[in-house]
Amino acid sequence: MNPKTIVGSILSRIYNQIITSIPSRKIRMAYLNAYLARVGTGTSVQMGCKFLNGRTVYLGDRNVINFGCLLDGRHSKIQTGADVSIGPEASILTLGHDPQSPDFADRGGDVNIGDHAWIAYRAIILPGVNIGEGAVVGAGSVVSRSVNPYCIVAGNPAKVVGERSHDLTYQLNYFPWLL
Repeated sequence: MNPKTIVGSILSRIYNQIITSIPSRKIRMAYLNAYLARVGTGTSVQMGCKFLNGRTVYLGDRNVINFGCLLDGRHSKIQTGADVSIGPEASILTLGHDPQSPDFADRGGDVNIGDHAWIAYRAIILPGVNIGEGAVVGAGSVVSRSVNPYCIVAGNPAKVVGERSHDLTYQLNYFPWLL
Protein backbone atom coordinates (compact mmCIF):
# COMPACT_ATOMS: atom_id res chain seq x y z
CA MET A 1 0.00 0.00 0.00
CA ASN A 2 1.35 3.43 -0.85
CA PRO A 3 1.46 6.27 1.74
CA LYS A 4 -1.28 8.24 -0.07
CA THR A 5 -3.69 5.29 0.21
CA ILE A 6 -2.87 4.87 3.90
CA VAL A 7 -3.48 8.56 4.67
CA GLY A 8 -6.73 8.51 2.69
CA SER A 9 -7.91 5.44 4.59
CA ILE A 10 -7.14 7.11 7.92
CA LEU A 11 -8.97 10.31 6.92
CA SER A 12 -12.01 8.27 5.82
CA ARG A 13 -12.01 6.33 9.08
CA ILE A 14 -11.80 9.50 11.19
CA TYR A 15 -14.76 11.08 9.39
CA ASN A 16 -16.90 7.95 9.06
CA GLN A 17 -16.45 6.77 12.66
CA ILE A 18 -16.06 10.00 14.63
CA ILE A 19 -16.76 13.30 12.87
CA THR A 20 -20.03 12.21 11.21
CA SER A 21 -21.54 11.63 14.68
CA ILE A 22 -20.74 15.09 16.02
CA PRO A 23 -23.94 17.19 16.22
CA SER A 24 -22.11 20.32 15.07
CA ARG A 25 -22.54 21.18 11.41
CA LYS A 26 -19.60 23.61 11.63
CA ILE A 27 -17.18 20.89 12.74
CA ARG A 28 -18.42 18.37 10.15
CA MET A 29 -18.33 20.89 7.32
CA ALA A 30 -14.86 22.15 8.28
CA TYR A 31 -13.55 18.58 8.08
CA LEU A 32 -15.37 17.91 4.79
CA ASN A 33 -14.05 21.14 3.25
CA ALA A 34 -10.52 19.85 3.90
CA TYR A 35 -11.25 16.19 3.04
CA LEU A 36 -13.54 16.22 -0.02
CA ALA A 37 -12.36 17.35 -3.46
CA ARG A 38 -14.98 20.13 -3.44
CA VAL A 39 -17.80 21.30 -1.21
CA GLY A 40 -19.92 24.01 -2.81
CA THR A 41 -21.20 27.10 -1.06
CA GLY A 42 -24.31 26.50 1.02
CA THR A 43 -24.01 22.71 0.91
CA SER A 44 -25.25 20.78 3.95
CA VAL A 45 -24.14 17.27 4.92
CA GLN A 46 -26.17 15.82 7.75
CA MET A 47 -25.01 13.42 10.46
CA GLY A 48 -24.33 9.77 9.72
CA CYS A 49 -23.13 10.21 6.13
CA LYS A 50 -20.12 8.15 5.04
CA PHE A 51 -17.57 8.92 2.35
CA LEU A 52 -15.17 6.41 0.83
CA ASN A 53 -12.24 8.23 -0.79
CA GLY A 54 -13.46 11.78 -0.31
CA ARG A 55 -10.76 13.11 -2.66
CA THR A 56 -12.95 12.03 -5.60
CA VAL A 57 -16.21 13.56 -4.32
CA TYR A 58 -17.20 16.95 -5.78
CA LEU A 59 -20.35 18.48 -4.25
CA GLY A 60 -21.93 21.46 -5.99
CA ASP A 61 -23.47 24.57 -4.46
CA ARG A 62 -26.50 24.30 -2.16
CA ASN A 63 -26.62 20.50 -2.06
CA VAL A 64 -28.47 18.74 0.74
CA ILE A 65 -26.97 15.37 1.64
CA ASN A 66 -29.43 13.87 4.13
CA PHE A 67 -28.56 11.64 7.07
CA GLY A 68 -27.10 8.19 6.54
CA CYS A 69 -26.00 8.57 2.91
CA LEU A 70 -23.03 6.67 1.47
CA LEU A 71 -20.91 8.29 -1.24
CA ASP A 72 -18.43 5.67 -2.42
CA GLY A 73 -15.75 7.33 -4.51
CA ARG A 74 -13.22 4.50 -4.22
CA HIS A 75 -12.94 3.89 -7.96
CA SER A 76 -14.08 7.02 -9.78
CA LYS A 77 -15.51 10.51 -9.30
CA ILE A 78 -18.86 11.49 -7.87
CA GLN A 79 -19.86 14.93 -9.05
CA THR A 80 -23.05 16.84 -8.27
CA GLY A 81 -24.42 20.04 -9.75
CA ALA A 82 -26.14 22.84 -7.86
CA ASP A 83 -29.30 22.43 -5.74
CA VAL A 84 -29.11 18.63 -5.63
CA SER A 85 -31.11 16.89 -2.90
CA ILE A 86 -29.97 13.42 -1.86
CA GLY A 87 -32.48 11.77 0.44
CA PRO A 88 -31.75 9.87 3.66
CA GLU A 89 -29.76 6.64 3.40
CA ALA A 90 -29.22 6.91 -0.35
CA SER A 91 -26.10 5.24 -1.77
CA ILE A 92 -23.99 6.46 -4.66
CA LEU A 93 -21.48 3.86 -5.81
CA THR A 94 -18.53 4.04 -8.21
CA LEU A 95 -17.18 0.54 -7.68
CA GLY A 96 -18.59 -2.95 -8.05
CA HIS A 97 -17.58 -6.29 -9.52
CA ASP A 98 -18.10 -7.86 -12.92
CA PRO A 99 -20.42 -10.83 -12.26
CA GLN A 100 -19.08 -12.60 -15.38
CA SER A 101 -15.44 -12.24 -14.40
CA PRO A 102 -13.72 -15.50 -13.42
CA ASP A 103 -11.43 -13.57 -11.06
CA PHE A 104 -14.14 -11.25 -9.57
CA ALA A 105 -12.61 -8.22 -11.33
CA ASP A 106 -13.56 -4.70 -10.31
CA ARG A 107 -15.90 -2.70 -12.49
CA GLY A 108 -16.84 0.93 -11.98
CA GLY A 109 -17.23 4.42 -13.37
CA ASP A 110 -17.94 8.06 -12.59
CA VAL A 111 -21.34 9.15 -11.31
CA ASN A 112 -22.55 12.60 -12.39
CA ILE A 113 -25.69 14.22 -11.01
CA GLY A 114 -27.08 17.33 -12.72
CA ASP A 115 -28.45 20.55 -11.25
CA HIS A 116 -31.80 20.30 -9.41
CA ALA A 117 -31.75 16.51 -9.40
CA TRP A 118 -33.58 14.83 -6.53
CA ILE A 119 -32.43 11.42 -5.30
CA ALA A 120 -35.08 10.14 -2.86
CA TYR A 121 -34.92 8.01 0.29
CA ARG A 122 -32.75 4.85 0.09
CA ALA A 123 -32.19 5.10 -3.66
CA ILE A 124 -29.09 3.35 -5.01
CA ILE A 125 -27.10 4.84 -7.89
CA LEU A 126 -24.76 2.29 -9.48
CA PRO A 127 -21.33 2.97 -11.05
CA GLY A 128 -21.11 4.80 -14.37
CA VAL A 129 -24.57 6.40 -14.16
CA ASN A 130 -25.43 9.98 -15.09
CA ILE A 131 -28.50 11.57 -13.54
CA GLY A 132 -29.66 14.42 -15.77
CA GLU A 133 -30.57 17.94 -14.76
CA GLY A 134 -33.88 18.11 -12.89
CA ALA A 135 -34.30 14.32 -12.83
CA VAL A 136 -36.01 12.53 -9.92
CA VAL A 137 -35.05 9.09 -8.63
CA GLY A 138 -37.88 7.58 -6.58
CA ALA A 139 -37.47 6.18 -3.09
CA GLY A 140 -35.84 2.75 -2.98
CA SER A 141 -35.01 2.76 -6.68
CA VAL A 142 -31.94 1.05 -8.08
CA VAL A 143 -30.50 3.06 -10.97
CA SER A 144 -28.28 0.97 -13.24
CA ARG A 145 -28.59 3.14 -16.38
CA SER A 146 -28.30 6.87 -16.96
CA VAL A 147 -31.40 9.00 -16.44
CA ASN A 148 -32.29 11.73 -18.96
CA PRO A 149 -32.90 15.30 -17.79
CA TYR A 150 -36.28 15.93 -16.11
CA CYS A 151 -37.26 12.26 -16.15
CA ILE A 152 -38.83 10.70 -13.08
CA VAL A 153 -37.67 7.12 -12.53
CA ALA A 154 -38.70 4.55 -9.95
CA GLY A 155 -38.36 0.85 -9.20
CA ASN A 156 -35.77 -1.89 -9.35
CA PRO A 157 -34.45 -1.58 -11.94
CA ALA A 158 -35.44 2.09 -12.22
CA LYS A 159 -37.73 2.86 -15.16
CA VAL A 160 -39.22 6.11 -16.41
CA VAL A 161 -42.58 6.75 -14.75
CA GLY A 162 -43.05 10.43 -15.58
CA GLU A 163 -41.56 13.77 -16.47
CA ARG A 164 -40.76 16.69 -14.17
CA SER A 165 -41.42 20.34 -14.89
CA HIS A 166 -38.57 22.03 -16.76
CA ASP A 167 -39.24 25.32 -14.95
CA LEU A 168 -37.19 24.70 -11.79
CA THR A 169 -36.01 27.87 -10.07
CA TYR A 170 -35.58 26.82 -6.43
CA GLN A 171 -32.36 27.11 -4.48
CA LEU A 172 -31.91 24.69 -1.61
CA ASN A 173 -31.28 26.13 1.83
CA TYR A 174 -31.74 23.37 4.41
CA PHE A 175 -29.74 23.38 7.62
CA PRO A 176 -31.74 21.48 10.27
CA TRP A 177 -30.65 21.91 13.88
CA LEU A 178 -28.65 18.99 15.32
CA LEU A 179 -28.55 17.07 12.04
